[in-house]
Amino acid sequence: MLEVWHLIIGNPILNVLIALSHILGGSFGLAIIALTVIVRLLSWPLTKRQLSSTKALQDMQPKMQELQKKYGKNQQKLQQEMMKLYKEAGVNPLGCIWPMLIQLPIWIALYQAIMRALATTPENLLDLAHRLYSWEMVSQAIPLSSRFLWLDLGGSGDFILAIIVGGTMWVQQKMTTAPAVDPRQESTGKMMLLMMPLMFGFLTLMFPSGLALYWAVSNVIGIITQYFVTGGWGYLKFRSPFQSGPSG
Repeated sequence: MLEVWHLIIGNPILNVLIALSHILGGSFGLAIIALTVIVRLLSWPLTKRQLSSTKALQDMQPKMQELQKKYGKNQQKLQQEMMKLYKEAGVNPLGCIWPMLIQLPIWIALYQAIMRALATTPENLLDLAHRLYSWEMVSQAIPLSSRFLWLDLGGSGDFILAIIVGGTMWVQQKMTTAPAVDPRQESTGKMMLLMMPLMFGFLTLMFPSGLALYWAVSNVIGIITQYFVTGGWGYLKFRSPFQSGPSG
């Protein structure tokens, strides 16, 4: 099973990453950014479908609020009517989970690729040699430099990158997270909105900076595509610094 993983996902990502590094002047950091863009392009059909569902959910908010007022005291009826509304609109409220699940194997393979590509011990170098394709650009790219900007891509614990990852994830979630229809779910929604970015920010301090760089760039691309596809910042509202209080 492990060999099948390496054959189908692990080794291809490792070799593509090293080849991109050679194409981009030996920069392993730029190779990770380029791989992030490639993954985003390949997953665009799924992402577009997710963003369309997000836009549909935003448009459904007035109707959902009406259902809350009408069936607020009957939770079972409220859930039935909401599911009926989702079905009529052709929206899957859990659709946003799929892009993350699709990327999970990429995260694992990228983590392994970074650790193998930046091999520092003789044992790791031998393991790397067994996994490389016979591409000229791959052999010419070895050895790789782990330095990119202020980062050590093979090292962990960069606080600035942790803030970027957590912050961009919060923005992306905030843009797509609709206010809870049920007031009792509001506190849970707010907690989840904070927990995911905090968790990924914490993981950034534990995993190689190269993987955190992938997360950060992927989040930024997600924010940009979300903004243009859905036509704005969604549920993320900016308060003007000149606004002293709520407007009438």
